[in-house]
Amino acid sequence: MKRELETSLHDPYRPQYHFTPQRQWMNDPNGMVYFEGEYHLFYQYHPYGTTWGPMHWGHAVSPDMVHWEHLPVALEPDEHGAIFSGSAVVDWRDTTGFFGGKPGLVAIFTHHDTVPGSDRPRERQSLAYSTDRGRTWHKYAGNPVLADEKHHDYRDPKVFWHEASGRWVMVLATGQTVSFYTSPDLKAWSLSGTFGEKEGSHDGVWECPDLFELPIEGSGGRETRWVLFVSIGNNPAFPEGSRTQYFTGTFDGRQFVNDNPPETVLWLDCGRDNYAGVSWSDIPQEDGRRIYIGWMSNWQYAQVTPTKEWRSAMTLPRALSLRSVDGRLQMIQRPVEELRRLRGAASVWRDIALGDDAQPWIGQEAACCELIAEFELQDAREAGLRLRTSASDAQEQEVVVGYDAASQQLFVDRTRAGEASFHPLFAGRHAAPLRQDAHHRVTMHIWLDRSSVEVFAGDGSAAITDLIYPADSDALRIGLYAAGGQAKLISLAVYPLAPGL
Repeated sequence: MKRELETSLHDPYRPQYHFTPQRQWMNDPNGMVYFEGEYHLFYQYHPYGTTWGPMHWGHAVSPDMVHWEHLPVALEPDEHGAIFSGSAVVDWRDTTGFFGGKPGLVAIFTHHDTVPGSDRPRERQSLAYSTDRGRTWHKYAGNPVLADEKHHDYRDPKVFWHEASGRWVMVLATGQTVSFYTSPDLKAWSLSGTFGEKEGSHDGVWECPDLFELPIEGSGGRETRWVLFVSIGNNPAFPEGSRTQYFTGTFDGRQFVNDNPPETVLWLDCGRDNYAGVSWSDIPQEDGRRIYIGWMSNWQYAQVTPTKEWRSAMTLPRALSLRSVDGRLQMIQRPVEELRRLRGAASVWRDIALGDDAQPWIGQEAACCELIAEFELQDAREAGLRLRTSASDAQEQEVVVGYDAASQQLFVDRTRAGEASFHPLFAGRHAAPLRQDAHHRVTMHIWLDRSSVEVFAGDGSAAITDLIYPADSDALRIGLYAAGGQAKLISLAVYPLAPGL
């Protein structure tokens, strides 16, 4: 463990407080469930290489979603195929009969192989269960429990208990739609509905759905709405690559109905590197949060990013809610409060004038930190921060996080963030819609790690997640800027962050 810690601390791209595999390849988060004081995170894992390969379920646990313990591989390929994405639940009522009347953990996942005698892919849903808090897993002898040969893409089951109907519900990606199934025991499933034809974005294959109920802010918990996540696979015709959309609506235990017109597209994150995110199951009612985490990469370039012994990380865990904005419900996401445990003492700056001739450096350098900055735009065209900036005034390397007043957009510009030669579409500027407040002010909440930046604004209404690969490890300066007029930094707090290992 000591050797691994030292290796991690000296790896220039290894995140210090985002989850990564100890080694080799990782993609989608899977099987996220809370049970007996532990958050379980499973994930798509190839233990024999740093690119995608025969899928296993890697496994880690945490008491707080910040400090993780790596556990042995949970699920390995077998006679039914590789282990693709899925979910896990606590079977509190022992509906499966696996646990002798006690509660236990059940994983529901996709088995992937080919149709015998052909090279046609085949995907079917299967079960595994654990009677020892997830340390060992037993595959159900009756696998697979759900199959439908008419679907080429038939995967990523997300399962939950629907209290009102007294049934398990599965939402499953089925090509360019999602399908809903119900079951009394997680073994026998019946189709109850489908959703998605001509709804939302169809830029790529639909994957990794999730369905859950969220409170509407300001209602005191009295008003809720159902939210459906659908991730969109990479399509070379679209520069954004893989990303995640969401729908709000109603769900009666059998069918989802969209609140918005079919052509409405709502994106969860406006950066390039938040995909396949799903939420934790069985977080205690007294906690009350819906928390999700995403894979911090993009299928455009995920297999060629410039890391060596490991590849890929997860986003920060984020608590979700809904807010009504101009008559439409909008997703709100905020990093979980547990991350505050990583904070060191804050350095604070206030009331700094900015303009074309006033772009100061602050007296602090950082590769891993949390920043909370409030700007007053005045008549400036844009204003913001320069991060991971070169030590020389030539500014050969920098990540710009700013606000564009004319377009009313928060943005991250990684055009000159460092290494980008591994893919022609990696460098670029990515923006999210965001209004200034009544005082022409914008507050940015920024999480900077060794190879990523996550930016939140509008009290969680805007989010941008981007990978970065600084070529100069000594490029640590933090600068302030405004362009096209005058602006003012109202306040900036910078918290150094301890490694979350």
